[in-house]
Amino acid sequence: MRRVSTIAVAGICTAALAFSLTACGESSTESGGKDKGIGLAFDVGGRDDHSFNESAARGMDKAMKELKVGGKAMTAKNNETEADREQRLSSLAEAGYNPVIGVGFNYAKSIQKVAADNPKTTFAIVDSVVPGKNVDSIVFGEHEGSYLAGVAAALKTKTKKVSFIGGVNNALIQKFQAGFEQGVRETDPKVKITSQYLYPNNDKGFNDPAAAKDKAKGMLDAGNDVIYTAAGLSGSGSIEAIAAQKGAWAIGVDSDQYQQSGLEKYKSSILTSVVKNVDVAVFDLVKSVKDGKPLTGTHRYLLKDGGVSLSTSGGNIDDLKDKIAEAKQKIVDGKVKVKENP
Repeated sequence: MRRVSTIAVAGICTAALAFSLTACGESSTESGGKDKGIGLAFDVGGRDDHSFNESAARGMDKAMKELKVGGKAMTAKNNETEADREQRLSSLAEAGYNPVIGVGFNYAKSIQKVAADNPKTTFAIVDSVVPGKNVDSIVFGEHEGSYLAGVAAALKTKTKKVSFIGGVNNALIQKFQAGFEQGVRETDPKVKITSQYLYPNNDKGFNDPAAAKDKAKGMLDAGNDVIYTAAGLSGSGSIEAIAAQKGAWAIGVDSDQYQQSGLEKYKSSILTSVVKNVDVAVFDLVKSVKDGKPLTGTHRYLLKDGGVSLSTSGGNIDDLKDKIAEAKQKIVDGKVKVKENP
């Protein structure tokens, strides 16, 4: 049934399942029958990006474990064409996977085309809205979570200089920037904000840790002591640079990066993370298909539902919890309207 709604978010299990390697960039655990389970098409950076894709993977793992479905994951490469993305989605649908999920706005055009060609399969797109009777468009309140990160940054900075690094300068990442900057300004107008992007329009910005590391080093050298990075796998490079400077803080994105095993040696420098519950959205969709009532239309996962949140791992923002809770309530009540554009 096609509908527009906001979905309340439940807790999510983060335990990962083991995958058997089937080909370069692919992993699979299949079940018999026509519907083999979930087909997941990752964006660049792949499953182990410690961020956006990793969150989607947790939802897949939970669905495979709790709903007893099979699954297959495939990963995008840098500088792909529409034909590349269409081929990936088509191969999953034609192999019998249902639903088929494109993780990231880059799949928008290809989802629309492939969904039309496969009307009996349910498709989903994360971070974009795509028309289609068999398409679930999953979007989030990134700007709202980022506002809270801005509040934390403004209250934690000692130099009164904070910064934002975006992977690619596009409408989605601008939502992170806009929310963060507004949160900083409305908490402490005296704090100076520097916002920069790794690439203007190249998706390599989500898969270039070295570039993010260099960008963060420049910001640290300029006196910025809190840096928020929204750049997928690239963010690991930024966090590495920040961890090398005493007294500096990193703000993570999408997943709770304090809890990411691949970032464990840097976690003492991770102030908090803007968590985006892609895992919950993925699980919700797989369950709906298994139950015979596939979700379609546009579903928004917002701050008021727990669709986005600010992590408290490590206890580094425990001293700010009252002010962050106050800011959150103002957003939920509509007293603060968070901008989506810088």
